[in-house]
Parts: sequence; C-alpha cells; structure tokens
Amino acid sequence: MSNSTFPTEFLLLPFADTRELQLLHFGLFLGIYLAALLGNGLILTAIACDHHLHTPMYFFLLNLSLLDLGTITTTVPKAMANSLWDTTTISYAGCATQVFFSILFVAAEFSLLIIMAYDRYIAICRPLHYGTIMANRTCVNMIAAVWNSTFLYAVLHTANTFSLPLCQGNLLDQFFCELPQILKLSCSDAYLREAGLLVVSVVLAFGCFVFLVLSYVPIFRAVLRIPSEQGQHKAFSTCLPHLAVVSLFISTGMFAYLKPPSISSPFLNLLLAVLYSMVPPALNPLIYSMQNKELKCAVRRQIWGMFSSTYKDPCTVQ
Repeated sequence: MSNSTFPTEFLLLPFADTRELQLLHFGLFLGIYLAALLGNGLILTAIACDHHLHTPMYFFLLNLSLLDLGTITTTVPKAMANSLWDTTTISYAGCATQVFFSILFVAAEFSLLIIMAYDRYIAICRPLHYGTIMANRTCVNMIAAVWNSTFLYAVLHTANTFSLPLCQGNLLDQFFCELPQILKLSCSDAYLREAGLLVVSVVLAFGCFVFLVLSYVPIFRAVLRIPSEQGQHKAFSTCLPHLAVVSLFISTGMFAYLKPPSISSPFLNLLLAVLYSMVPPALNPLIYSMQNKELKCAVRRQIWGMFSSTYKDPCTVQ
C-alpha cells in the first residue's frame, strides 16, 4: 500500500471566500465559544463549591458541563484559527484527534443524558428509594462506566477509520473532521466495515432515544398527581430542561446523518454541524438554569462572591 493513500493533511470546507465574511464567522464563533465557556464554567464552579448542590442530579450536570466544554473545544478553536489566518488545512494527526474526541464527547454526552433521565425517573416515581438506588458510589460507578465505554468506542471508530486507504483525495465537505466525511474519501468497498458500525450505532442511538421518551410518560403522570402546584412546578423544572436538551441534541444530529442525499448541500451540512456541535454546549447552561432556582442561586452567589465579601444571599436553597 503506497503512502499516497494516507495524506499528510486534509482540507476543510471554508465558511466564506471573502476576507470580510471569514472575519465575521470568526467573531460569531468566538462569541458562541466564549458563551459556552462562561456558562459551563459558572455551572462547574457553582456545583463544585456549593455544598447544597452535592446531589446526584447536579453531579451528573457537572459532568454534562465538562462534556459540553470538551465537545465545543474539539472543533471550534481550529475553525476560528482557520477563519482568522485564511487557511483550510488540518494535519492528519490533528484530524484523527478531532475525530477521536468528537466521538468520545458526543457518545459520552448521549449516555449521560440517558442516565440523567433515569435519575429523574427514580427521584419522581420512586422517591422513597432514591437515596438507596442513587447512592454516591452508584453515581460514581455510572460515570466511570460512561467514560470507559465511550473511550473504547472512540478508539474503535478512530482506529478503524484511519486504517482505511483514502483514494478520493483529501477534501472534506465540513468545517471539522467528521467521520462520515472521511469515509467518503475511502476506497470503494473499504469503508463498508466502518459504515456498518455507524449504522449499528445510529440504530442503537435511536432505540435509546425512544426508550428515553417513553420513560418520561410515567414521570409526567407522577408529576401531574402531585397535589400542590408548587410541587408540580419544581418537578417540571428539573425534567423539561433535560428533555429539551435531549431533543435538540438528538434531532439535529440524526437529521444531519440521516437526511436524504437529494437535499444535501455544503451550506446545509455546515448549518446542521453548527446546530449539533456548537449550539447545545452554548445553550445547555441557559436551558438548565432558567427554571432551576437552586442552580440560579448558586451561580448568583459565585458571581457576587467574586466582587463582594459582604453580599447577603437573598435566595433560600430548599
């Protein structure tokens, strides 16, 4: 096998041809990236420093913020650098690194969202057994299982993909190294093994999503049976944000990978990639904090604590 089947670099899809639009995309991406860093950073700090939030739900939310930071950091800084320096290249090793961490963080986030749905199910439908089922050691073991399994999953996909000979050039139809785009460059029939793994992964993801949605049926039934309106509001405030995050994350990602070829275009591919790789990490902190009084109070305490030592917290953490 000749070395020409393994290019030294890849060419990414540029956002624009003119310098002005490139700088505009740089500024837009920088704003989204900074918003994701600020929002997720505040959540991480608030949960880690506030003992009122040392519960399983917020432990999972802390890990979700870590994954959001990892997801957006994997792709956006390189895209911003390319727009700023008017280049489209990425090294072979850099591309493999992007693919590995993209798969790792996306698979881990999806697994974590399922665990968070299970946590809400136990908290609302079996509250008397919550402390026993969702013990600290159990939560840690769940997170360890997510990280270990998704790490092996990412290694498998990355090693399998980058062992394929590439005979269709080195131009990727995306602003970052995306696994399906790399498979398009592989030699005929050589990509079928990895494509099969992708199909199995999509089917499993869809099955998990259906299970996730169906699991909310008993949750909503239990919430509607709560006699007090305040109790219903508090329960919905922890469930609806999670459902919104899952819906946004899954719907945009699955449409990007399963859309018919007849409606595929470079602009649509770029738009969908931004929606599922950049928007959720930036919006997750806002979605989770809008209806969560405890988290909003914890973030407020952290912000004011940095500026004043005499600040008296008006929030009452329940």
